[in-house]
Amino acid sequence: MGRGAALSALRRGVATWGYDVNPAASDAIVEAGGKRAGSPAELARACTAVLILVVNAEQTEDVLFRSDGLVAHLRPGSVVIASATVDPAYPPDWAARLEAAGLWLIDAPVSGGAVKAAAGEMTIMASGRPEAFAAAGTLLDAIAGKVYRLGDRAGIGSTIKMVNQHLAGVHIAAACEAMALGIKAGADPRQLYEVICNSAGMSWMFANRVPHILAGDYTPLSTVNIFVKDLGIVLDAARDLKIPLPLAAAAHQLYLGAAGAGHGREDDSAVIKLYAAQSGITLPGATPGKAS
Repeated sequence: MGRGAALSALRRGVATWGYDVNPAASDAIVEAGGKRAGSPAELARACTAVLILVVNAEQTEDVLFRSDGLVAHLRPGSVVIASATVDPAYPPDWAARLEAAGLWLIDAPVSGGAVKAAAGEMTIMASGRPEAFAAAGTLLDAIAGKVYRLGDRAGIGSTIKMVNQHLAGVHIAAACEAMALGIKAGADPRQLYEVICNSAGMSWMFANRVPHILAGDYTPLSTVNIFVKDLGIVLDAARDLKIPLPLAAAAHQLYLGAAGAGHGREDDSAVIKLYAAQSGITLPGATPGKAS
């Protein structure tokens, strides 16, 4: 998603630097007219607005606060846009630490995956001080189809993203379960997909993920492990808030089971392989009698 966002920014006229722990990951940015940084410190010295698209809170903190990280090298008045899906408790702490260093934070998780990032059509759920949005200039609009400004306090954006991930995780698990049921009952999986996509039971995740199952292609666009993490965030928050989330808990168990069965790095639609293993169904593209 980071590469897609960088390429979208370049297409829309934003001078762009890229950094990745794998230098080859930023080759496309250089080919498109951007520049490559050799470290977060070099990136910080070149930029006044930095977008962080990593996996989790730990990686975000590493990029921000290590000795060659962003905070130690950004110029005062610069802004950091933190876009990993994290526990909403983290961004207010980051914002306070950045403000103490003369910097701004926008809590800005994103939705849309690699495809929409490459097209510049992500949804951004952003919150932060007005000064932070002013410092970001046109960057947010350059990488997104829709930017929601949700308030002047870091943490609101991550709260909204947490709810989105609750729904996304449950919907993917439900789509996998429903397809497994139909296949076990003898329905043609392609016909089943077509009918459901034009009926009341359709969800965006069903329409988006079931083609991966039909193709027998579990190359990850979003992995099983991502939802182990994200639904874990949801359930941790629910425990603190003392609100029961039985659907999220059931879905989380399915992702944990899929990860434990060796599918953690596969596409999140690989949850259906649990059902295949338990019910004896043959998935599209699989050898009869095998789950994958």
